[in-house]
Amino acid sequence: MIPQPADQAANRKRPGSHSGRPPAFDREAYKRRNTVERCVNQLKRWRGLASGYDKTATVHLAGVHTVFIRSAR
Repeated sequence: MIPQPADQAANRKRPGSHSGRPPAFDREAYKRRNTVERCVNQLKRWRGLASGYDKTATVHLAGVHTVFIRSAR
């Protein structure tokens, strides 16, 4: 992680309507977010799921399972 300049950290901690992200880094939240993003990217790589050609929920779910089975290799 790249260290932040002191003036940016001070501006972020200052209260007000334009305050930015929280000053703390939550490692567990970042891990969960990264896992979800990676799973979504795996699904988007498969054209059938990304384009929404499936007409029923069961066919769509079967496609999701197929993608994850093929990516587990």
